[in-house]
Amino acid sequence: MYFPPQTRREPQIRLFRSDFLEALTRVHPAVVVVVWLPVIVWFMHAAWSSRAATGMSVNELLLAHGAGLLLWTLTEYVMHRFVFHFSPSNPPAWLHRLVFLFHGIHHVQPWDKTRLVMPPGVSVPLALAFYGLFTWAFGMGGASDWVAPAFGAFLFGYLVYDLVHYSTHHLPMANPIGRWLKRHHLLHHHASPDERFGVSSPLWDIVVRTMPRNAADGADQSVRTG
Repeated sequence: MYFPPQTRREPQIRLFRSDFLEALTRVHPAVVVVVWLPVIVWFMHAAWSSRAATGMSVNELLLAHGAGLLLWTLTEYVMHRFVFHFSPSNPPAWLHRLVFLFHGIHHVQPWDKTRLVMPPGVSVPLALAFYGLFTWAFGMGGASDWVAPAFGAFLFGYLVYDLVHYSTHHLPMANPIGRWLKRHHLLHHHASPDERFGVSSPLWDIVVRTMPRNAADGADQSVRTG
């Protein structure tokens, strides 16, 4: 579904009549660090401190971390493209409303810095579901010892994603990688909403070919990358 952006002169959109529910939709980026960094540290510490018990080598732990990060980049891409940009023909009103609540509001008011990171009320249940999926999948594969290092890296990938997303909209990002990611994401907003779904990484846009063939085109003449 396409939701055209508004200008900064437009008032912030209210999503709920309830002040309590409305407050839950607005999150400072520091909240995701406070909530998730201790959890990430716990999983990483559990993975490395239990090496003697699990028998995992340093290379295996690093490989598990890499697998977790890769799985995050795939999850980020799939959720952004197929969930947040879910676009059926003639959707019922409730579905249109749901998509708007999840992501449409961000495309309408991308300048609203209070809705750039995922609220814990959404991210915590999702994390629990993914932890259950990791436990089941690695357990079925006979690699239960991989759950802690892989899931810790998966959560780290999520934290980086949220912070990168906030930064692309509200920080200058002066280094070359940061500038490229900022331009990449702002082009998704202002030039090609059906492409460039990766935020923290363009990997799956390249693999699945949702990166424009001429990624250096001039379609971003009006996009300010700061």
